[in-house]
Amino acid sequence: MRTTGSPDRTAELPSAGEVDRAGSLRTVAEAPGRRSRRRGRALPRRCRHRSPRQKARKRRGLRRLLSWRKTLAALITVCALVTGTFAVLYVAIDIPRANDLAKAQSNVYLFSDGSRLARTGEINRETVPIDRVPENVRLAFVAAENKDFYTDSGVSFSGTARGILNTVTGRGTQGGSTITQQYVKNYYLSQEQTVTRKVKELIISLKVDQRNSKSDILAGYLNSSYYGRQAYGIQAAARAYYHREVEQLTVEQGAYLAALLQAPSQYDWAIAGPEGKRLVTQRWNYVLDNMVGQGWLDKATRGRMKFPVPVGPSPTAGLSGQTGYLVEAARRELMESGVSEQELAGGGWRITLTVDPRKQKALEKTVSAAGGTPGGPVLDKNIQAGAVSMDPRNGHVVALYGGRDYMRQYISNATRADYQVGPLFEPVVVAASMEAKADERPPADDDAVMSTANALGMDLKPRDVASPQALSLGLMGASPLEIAGVYAGFRHDGKKVTPSIVKSAQRDGEVTPLRDPVGGSAISSLAAETVTDVLNRASGRRDAVPSMWTEDGRQDVTQKSGRSDDGKAEWFVGSTEELLTTIGLFGENATTHKQIPLPNAGEGYPARMWMTYTQTALGGGEAYFPGAVPEPTSG
Repeated sequence: MRTTGSPDRTAELPSAGEVDRAGSLRTVAEAPGRRSRRRGRALPRRCRHRSPRQKARKRRGLRRLLSWRKTLAALITVCALVTGTFAVLYVAIDIPRANDLAKAQSNVYLFSDGSRLARTGEINRETVPIDRVPENVRLAFVAAENKDFYTDSGVSFSGTARGILNTVTGRGTQGGSTITQQYVKNYYLSQEQTVTRKVKELIISLKVDQRNSKSDILAGYLNSSYYGRQAYGIQAAARAYYHREVEQLTVEQGAYLAALLQAPSQYDWAIAGPEGKRLVTQRWNYVLDNMVGQGWLDKATRGRMKFPVPVGPSPTAGLSGQTGYLVEAARRELMESGVSEQELAGGGWRITLTVDPRKQKALEKTVSAAGGTPGGPVLDKNIQAGAVSMDPRNGHVVALYGGRDYMRQYISNATRADYQVGPLFEPVVVAASMEAKADERPPADDDAVMSTANALGMDLKPRDVASPQALSLGLMGASPLEIAGVYAGFRHDGKKVTPSIVKSAQRDGEVTPLRDPVGGSAISSLAAETVTDVLNRASGRRDAVPSMWTEDGRQDVTQKSGRSDDGKAEWFVGSTEELLTTIGLFGENATTHKQIPLPNAGEGYPARMWMTYTQTALGGGEAYFPGAVPEPTSG
């Protein structure tokens, strides 16, 4: 309440609009956007007050602008450097002379003790002009590898970048090269997977595409490519796979040769396993379908085409007996380690195997004698035998038996995976159940069992399991080599063991890095111990051998045996602390080569073969078992 005579100060109080956000009072003259009561005009904009938030927004805007400027400048600088570097390299790198592949050397294969196993490397090559190659065969190769070949610049920048990235990160060697780039790599450069080589390949390919016609480039590609069977060039391939001249090739045969280039050994029909045959058939269909899509092949004609099965390979000198099987197993392992087939075919390699010549001789003698007993029966002509012996402690293969003679049978019974594994799969099911129990999960289902099998080293896919009972009965294919790795995992505290036959490989003084046969944990040590204990207590069978005396004393034996559900395969796996051996007998018609039930081989053959071989391999030890191993029975 204001009393009479008191001064009126109401006019001096600021209005609500003149209180700032922080609660501070401002004079009328400081209030933005208001007219001065003294001058009756608005204050200039530059005198207006800016809030802290407005100032912060302005600073962020400036930083954002500067950041974009820096980024743009960096991108321009990088592009300039890349362009400049490429220009310099383009001028500096010229098309070189042809590489030295024509001077290919031999490859030398040695036993583990340094003694010589084999020498290989005879090159089969013949260059032909492009007009000798039927046009539809040429188009089959274009459809397979580079549909835009006739219109591109000779390179695929995205494919090259992907290849360089894969090389730098160690994720493989796939890159998506054009036909021109593949020709340059084959004819002018090496097969090494390095960034330097890929950059050279890119620049030389650009120059080759500018200087040469597409016909010349395609001719060079067809004549320099490696087709397997030591065949370089399409003429050599036509003879090796179809016993005919290149002019006589049909489009179906040309499509097979085009498909073959992706993986010559894996896709060679004569030695391919079921998976290899499936993949090359799929690739063959892909080539022909591409030809239809490009308008190079009539759709109706395509529909009538059948897969052209090639003839078997001609014998290679020096690979008779078991030698060829050992060399082929070593080659496959090197390719899995990153060495290309073309590099191997180029020669100059010194490859030492893990194979012990004494154990190899003992295994050959034992299997050939069908048990090694004096006057014992010889294997029936309709029975194939395959065996792998390895050291379970390090995964090294010390002996391998692939068949009667590599010169007569190219498919190795030690690595083929087309016969059912039968009862030998039971320990995998036990291991999967133990894993489920340890993790407090429901009993292992098919997916869990399959996952355990793959973790232990089997190559098992859902399509391999045709029925719910397939896993429990072992109705899937597996090779003796594969099974040896799985059982070595049980012996090796549950770690994944991938059998290895290559001890070292070097070329021009450079040693090739190889994978470690013993990997990480595949199953728990408890599961592995349980399975080993079950296998060790298999003495209830009459053919069981629970322990063995050797020069190093008594060794416990683990074992598993049995016949497949279809009666076409008989298996035995036996192991001591230092030697694990898988033996398989397979029924195969000697004329048609189709699978048949095993004739004249009853329970007992593989067990006696294992016992005889192991006694010899471990220094003449004697087996101890409660009951006599039965004589093989007919049936």
